[in-house]
Formats: sequence, C-alpha cells, structure tokens
Amino acid sequence: MSANHLVFVFVLIVIMFASYKAGKLTLAGTLTGGVVALFIFLGAGFTGISMLGVFFVLSTLATSWKKNRKQATSDSEKRNTGQVLANGAIAALFGLLMKLVPDVAPLFGLLMAAAFASAIADTLSSELGMVYGRRFYNIISLRPDKKGYNGVISIEGTLIGVVGSAIIAIIYGLGFGFDIGCWYIVIAGTIGNLTDSALGATLERKDHLNNDAVNFANTGAAALSCWLLTLL
Repeated sequence: MSANHLVFVFVLIVIMFASYKAGKLTLAGTLTGGVVALFIFLGAGFTGISMLGVFFVLSTLATSWKKNRKQATSDSEKRNTGQVLANGAIAALFGLLMKLVPDVAPLFGLLMAAAFASAIADTLSSELGMVYGRRFYNIISLRPDKKGYNGVISIEGTLIGVVGSAIIAIIYGLGFGFDIGCWYIVIAGTIGNLTDSALGATLERKDHLNNDAVNFANTGAAALSCWLLTLL
C-alpha cells in the first residue's frame, strides 16, 4: 500500500468518525459513505475525493443555513444509507469502472464529475433557493407554487445550482485538466438538477417515487447527458 493510500485511509476513518459523532450520518450511512468514498478514490484519486468532500461540506452547510426560513421537509439532518447511495452511488460506480477499465477512465471520470455536479446543484438550488428565491414556480406548469414543495423552482435557486455545478467542474479541471469537458459538467449538472425538479413535480408528488429515487435519477440523468454531449 502506497503512502497516498495510507493517508487516504487515515483521513477517511477520521472523517467518518467525526461525521457520525456530529450527527450528520447514521451509523449505516457512515459505513456506506466510507465504501462510496473508497470506490471513488480507487478510480479518481484525490480529485474524486475532493469532489465528494466539497459536495458533502456544501450540502451540509446549505441544509443548515437559515433553517427557520425554509419549508420543513425532514425531521432529521442525519443522512442514512439510502440518502448516501442516492447521491453517491453513480459516482462510486464510475470510480470502480475507472479502476477496472483504465482505458476508458477519462470518460468515466468526466461522468463521475457530472453526477456530482447534479447532486450539488440539486442540493444548493433547493436549500438556498428557499432562502434567496423571490418567486417560486412549478417547473411543469410554470405557475406560481409554494416554496419547498416538490418540483418548485426559483430563478435564484436555479442559478445557485449552476454555480454549484461550476465548482465541481473547476475541481475536475484542476485534477484532470481544463477542457470542453468542464462545460459539459456544468450543462449536465444543470440538466440533472432540472430533471430532479420535473420528477419531483410529477412522480414524487404522486408518491410513485421517493426523494432518494429522484436524487438517484438526477445523477444518472446528468451522467447520461454528459455522455451524450461527448458524442456531439
């Protein structure tokens, strides 16, 4: 085991313990998060872990920011196994594929970044959009709707989501090089975020999908969109 691997394992254990003790993750969620982080590191190294870390930190801060001004949607901030997999399973899969199929690793790394871009865009646009949004609309009907409801968006929240995707694109560029793929990440992240809202306004409101399934779908939609962009 290399020095980098030893450093990663040590830091991962410390972060897992701290997250659990701070009440940010359930025990099962902590262990699941450790496996997700391991797969991401095996494929994308510290660049992948940086994307995961930024997502976790920013989403945690955004969720806690001015909670009194938000529509209550959950009884607990603790992330369980389902929530961890909903946001990280697609990225973890691409991390594993990067390790197993190194010839296609650059593409899988790009798709991993797109999945993270969508996950962070969704979280930031939802959490901060409820705080800074001025007018709220149903994404399907475009009619005014109540903030905090599934499928309700604001211009401000959507733009904040784009910024979140751009942050992931910058991390990707710093690790793997700045090229047109960085633009693909921002576009795909935004598509994934809007897909999340569309599913929320339709299938989730009708209880055909739960929030975890919608989050999983938005990261998958972002990865698919990014792959399609590479084919243009």
